[in-house]
Amino acid sequence: MNVYLTLLHYPVYNKNKQIIATSIVIHDIHDMARCGRTYGIKKFYIVQPFEGERQIVRRIKNFWNTNGKSYNPNRAEAIKIVSVKRDISEVLNEIKETEHAKPILIGTSARRRLKKSISYSELSKKIKEDSGTVLLIFGTGWGIAEEIEDMFDYFLPPIQGKTNYNHLSVRSAAAIVMDRLLGGDR
Repeated sequence: MNVYLTLLHYPVYNKNKQIIATSIVIHDIHDMARCGRTYGIKKFYIVQPFEGERQIVRRIKNFWNTNGKSYNPNRAEAIKIVSVKRDISEVLNEIKETEHAKPILIGTSARRRLKKSISYSELSKKIKEDSGTVLLIFGTGWGIAEEIEDMFDYFLPPIQGKTNYNHLSVRSAAAIVMDRLLGGDR
């Protein structure tokens, strides 16, 4: 299966459950791209509605495609998979055009979902054995807006540690999810 990754900055909730757009976090770009490249993600999309914020991503990509390439070729290689889009429909349209099919949309959340749930082992097996395309969708802020979640085909269970504290950075959560789904045999 071809696996794509998306980080949504809009539409997401703030802590008062109002729909907002969050700001680009430079560490998310670098860390999620490096992890994505390590696990064979085909493309890492960043969804951001504001042009000024999208420009930040473009400047980072430009740096690593020019001056940064000789400084750290590994980082430049990872940044190649990054693409910034205005909204999720641009992501879906590009994947459909590339793959000639709609991807299976996999949602992530810190909240447990009972319906549309799929286990890590079940999805990992599907990815390794089936053809087709999967889009892993991560959100920022206080979670992905319901209008987007309604589009998802499945939800992965939240990542649970040994305590009740459940506030991982999105880049940490993405790394754990990619390892569980795409990691090698142990």
